[in-house]
Amino acid sequence: MNIWQQDWIAKWAVYSPKKIALKDFETNVSLTYLELNRLGNKTAIYLTKELKLSKGDRIAIVAENSVEQLILFVAAQKTGIILVPINYRLTSSEIDYLFKVAEPKIIISDKSHLKTVQHTSYGKTNSTKLFSWEQLHTVFDKKQIDEDFDYFKITPVQEDDPIFILFTSGTTGFPKGALYTHKMLFWNSINTAFSLVINTETRTLNCMPLFHTGGWNVLITPVLHHGGYLVLMRSFSAGAVLKLIEEEKLTIYMGVPTMLKMMVEESAFEQTDYSSILYFIVGGEAMPIPLIEKWNEKGVAIRQGYGLTEVGPNLTSLHQKDAIRKKGSIGRPNFYVQIKIVDKETCEVSKCGELLLRGPMVTPGYWKDKTATKEAIKDGWFHTGDVVETDEQDYLYVVDRYKNMYISGGENVYPAEVERVLCKHPAIIEAAVVSIKDNKWGEVGKAFIVSNSKLSENEILAFCKEHLAKFKIPKQILFLKELPKNDTGKVNRIILKNIN
Repeated sequence: MNIWQQDWIAKWAVYSPKKIALKDFETNVSLTYLELNRLGNKTAIYLTKELKLSKGDRIAIVAENSVEQLILFVAAQKTGIILVPINYRLTSSEIDYLFKVAEPKIIISDKSHLKTVQHTSYGKTNSTKLFSWEQLHTVFDKKQIDEDFDYFKITPVQEDDPIFILFTSGTTGFPKGALYTHKMLFWNSINTAFSLVINTETRTLNCMPLFHTGGWNVLITPVLHHGGYLVLMRSFSAGAVLKLIEEEKLTIYMGVPTMLKMMVEESAFEQTDYSSILYFIVGGEAMPIPLIEKWNEKGVAIRQGYGLTEVGPNLTSLHQKDAIRKKGSIGRPNFYVQIKIVDKETCEVSKCGELLLRGPMVTPGYWKDKTATKEAIKDGWFHTGDVVETDEQDYLYVVDRYKNMYISGGENVYPAEVERVLCKHPAIIEAAVVSIKDNKWGEVGKAFIVSNSKLSENEILAFCKEHLAKFKIPKQILFLKELPKNDTGKVNRIILKNIN
């Protein structure tokens, strides 16, 4: 059996059966490694025997964070079934597109998002089974497990067999399903443990959404692989996180700068005991130096890094001691990560160019998208589209994004996708979106509209609310007679950024 085919939870059920593996913050339900393994086995039996699913079949999940999703992960590792976590903040039409790409055999939703799923074409047909967590209650009920569920024969998988399909938007505006394989899962965990010191004593909290690789693979899967302890929150609450840091004696916590800023603004910030914390892991966007210093005053070090849905995601790490000295840096590559910096002709350069990545944690490609795969992976190297530069000590700094993506509150937003939706409005001739700074969310969108009628800002916002998730909706709208173009006819975004 290959190293990436190991049944992690089954192993820990033998080594540490009575140790708490995870706890649900909202329900206070906790599971030992023995209970988690038995529930994983029970779920695997239900999926394969009752629902007739087999290796390679997809289960789409439209739901907020829950213990049930962790149990499904355990079952997926045992069966070779693929999990497709869907962003529950999307509209029915956006979710419907993702369903059509993934073609799930089963869709699972929580109560809050069941109506959204039911309004998709998949939700209206009987060919795909739609379940709520409540309908599957007996499957995930730890009161209904015993030694009969101690064993499940693992389904052999190949190194490039996916355990997740994780959707990430592209420059064309259409989401792509990045394959996240069993091999990637293993090597990301090893890279993470080497750089962040993950072990059986690790105690962490996750409130990052599980439709992101950040939610699953920055800390959850490495911590479970190494037999640590996890508290799972449904969604972020600054006050609750501060309380749990102290009560649960957390050793490590991951968040985006917006979250850490909100925690600083809480009244409990000053009184919280942070002595158990080794450091915070920060991703999604650069952490402002004043915010780093504010946490340092409380004895909390900040560990920044860089990652991608298609690779890792734990790829580079800036040691907490370098947070101020190397401000703005994403650090150096993690242990089994190879990098190369190239110019536009893909010739290797020493200072500034596009970042290429290679290693066992790189995706084999995108689900049913050979064109996008060939564009991203060339000669074994993954092309990130990010321009980086190095200093004299080989620390990496992100200079710009080739893909024009911006990050709003930790969420990736691609202007092309927003522009494509805007241009579906019958009164809009052209649209362009650029990012602008925002005190709360880091960055938000500003849309420039060319219209053939007297279109109001409210009408545009109402249209966006129907077709775009809230975080993608531009916060500012400006009407122009025409969009500035360069000599080749492309929209000049530099000029747009300077228009007030």
